Formats: sequence, C-alpha cells, structure tokens
Amino acid sequence: MGIYYTIAAVFLGMQLAAGENLSTANPDFIQLQKALEKHNFIVKLAPPPVRGAYGLFDSKTRIIWIHPLVFDLGIARPTLIHEAVHAAQLCHGGKTVKALNLGIEPPAMTRRFFMNYEGFSRQIEAEAYTVQVQPDGLDLVISLLQKYCP
Repeated sequence: MGIYYTIAAVFLGMQLAAGENLSTANPDFIQLQKALEKHNFIVKLAPPPVRGAYGLFDSKTRIIWIHPLVFDLGIARPTLIHEAVHAAQLCHGGKTVKALNLGIEPPAMTRRFFMNYEGFSRQIEAEAYTVQVQPDGLDLVISLLQKYCP
C-alpha cells in the first residue's frame, strides 16, 4: 500500500470555513474533484481507511478519500484542497511525493497542525496546510495540478 497523507485538523478547517455549508461547498468541491479526475486521481466520498482522518491520499493507488462528515462540518473545500496538494506533490515527484517548494510562508495558525510531523513529512504537510488556507487556494491547487500532472 502506498504512503498515506492525512488531514485530521477539524479545528483549523472550522476556523477557515466558518459558515460554509454543503450548498456553498459543492461548486468548488466539484470543480476540484473534476480537475483531480482529469489527472487520473480518484476521489471517493467515503470514510478514509485511517481512523480519525477527514481526508486521505494514497500515493500508490492515486485515491483520495474524503469523509462525508466534512460537508456537515463545513470543511469540505479545505480538506479536498489539502489532499489535492499531495496529488500535485506526487505528480511533481513522479512515483513518490516531492515538495513543491512554493515559497509561501505557512501562516502561524497552521503551524500547530504540521509541527508534529518530522523531516520530509513536515515539509509536505506544511505545503498542504499552507495552500488550503490561502484565499485563492482552489485556483492555486488547480494550477499546481495543471503544472505538474500529465
């Protein structure tokens, strides 16, 4: 089984998407889901196979699991953006995830979510958390998929 990258930061997502509901999340979510599928990723709306995760990316199978609860929690958009960053990192690295070196400073509010990772995992998680909180995060991750994915 491939390497898993997860997002389980409910509080971050809730802070970023206060007031987001299913109806407002759908257009952005669907747009990004279609972009991922165009690049041969599979988005499954089902509980991820790792307990406690709201989103999960399997680099070997190119499957992204998104827990349906994220819609009720109002964090569907940032969750899918986060996992889509990992997809772009995989495309950049070929068969393995590789940091994109975006040159964007992670906001202070995101640091507590990736600082518990070590080394390389910290770097790739920092990128994913950083992109998911950007006001233009959706457009940014779609451009990263277009740039790095065949």
